Amino acid sequence: MAPQVLHRVCHGSSSPDNRLYAKHQLKTFPAILHDYRRHRVRSADYPAILPTQGSSVRGTYVTGLNNGDIRLLDLFEGGEYRRDKVKVRLLQEAGLADNSDHVEGDHVEAETYIWQAGEHYLEEGEWDFGAFQREKLSFWAGSGANKVDEAAAQQQDGTRGRGANGHITTALDEAQKEDKATRDAV
Repeated sequence: MAPQVLHRVCHGSSSPDNRLYAKHQLKTFPAILHDYRRHRVRSADYPAILPTQGSSVRGTYVTGLNNGDIRLLDLFEGGEYRRDKVKVRLLQEAGLADNSDHVEGDHVEAETYIWQAGEHYLEEGEWDFGAFQREKLSFWAGSGANKVDEAAAQQQDGTRGRGANGHITTALDEAQKEDKATRDAV
């Protein structure tokens, strides 16, 4: 949902100066996924979705991803999630007098990451994207990542290994270097 995090995972940086960022030109569209619910993950900054009849999750539909991007996203999401095909509805600006901001448009096929690590890791409450943007986005997008000291990295930081000094970030860095070397060789 946060383009800055998407670009950091896929391109190593969320800076528009990054040539991979400029080259890919990923496009995002607001979307809704019906019959799923978003939960807070215990001791983590990020959410999880599970099938739940009658609930809906607002999110982002992304186009322009290549196979390398998807591989990096799979690595980033890790074993807690599985990538599944779903149908989402794109949301379009409504401009209605009742101030509703979007109406549902076309159904499109998509893939999303479904939580598979066990419901006992989830809280009942809804994950708050606004709070994530205000309080955690700079860390996840990279602008705060270099400010983490060794002691802070050893504490539970809400990333469960995805943070600046976590095992997933290290693996992503290696995978991004491998993808860059492959692209440069072609």
